[in-house]
Amino acid sequence: MKKIALAAAITTTFLLSSCETLNQYAGAYGGVLNQVVTPTQTEMSMGLKQALEFGTNYSADRLSAKDGFLGNMAVKILFPDEAKKVENTLRSLGLNQLCDNVILSLNRAAEDAAKEAKPIFVAAIKQMTFQDVSNILLGQQDAATNYFKRTTSSLLAQKFRPVIESSINKVGATRYWTDVTTRYNKIPLVKPIQTDLTGYVTDKAIAGLFVEIAQEELKIRQQAAARSTPLLQKVFGYAATKK
Repeated sequence: MKKIALAAAITTTFLLSSCETLNQYAGAYGGVLNQVVTPTQTEMSMGLKQALEFGTNYSADRLSAKDGFLGNMAVKILFPDEAKKVENTLRSLGLNQLCDNVILSLNRAAEDAAKEAKPIFVAAIKQMTFQDVSNILLGQQDAATNYFKRTTSSLLAQKFRPVIESSINKVGATRYWTDVTTRYNKIPLVKPIQTDLTGYVTDKAIAGLFVEIAQEELKIRQQAAARSTPLLQKVFGYAATKK
């Protein structure tokens, strides 16, 4: 009996010691697994630029498709604020189709212009310094969107305006807008409307583009599933640990 008891004690001690050793190894190994590898400067630049190119291309493609603006309530272009009374008055007079034609034509013009955005964003991405990359990657949730607003807004306006001017003529927006304002301005005692339609649609098209880019930026920052390459996973996984 004494021999059996001694053997049991030795076995128990050995098992406990082995478990403790295994736990130590497991803890150390788990620490390696959970460790986030710091990307190099080159990887950070390549990863961020890759993400921005994906996001801006996707945004431009989505908005330039048919109903890209018209079918998206977050960016759909409606009557200018100063012309809301115009729309309400005309609709009250049974001229719903005329108002709908204006809205349709404004959004079609914006969809045409969105096709011109890609090369402007590509150029802005290429000229980024590493400081720009670091500020965006480790910055606020909308740091990339704000960078694009700062560096591309004026170029987008220059590129969009002639396209939109041509488009609103092509799709009939100018004619519809002239019909709307002419009919409204004939109503006794109303203040005449003189909205710069091309400028209005240009501003709205650019604003809508940045809305889409902001959504894409937020997605890749917050959703690991949106990081579609190993480089994106490494770079944005690292950035997430710095928040």
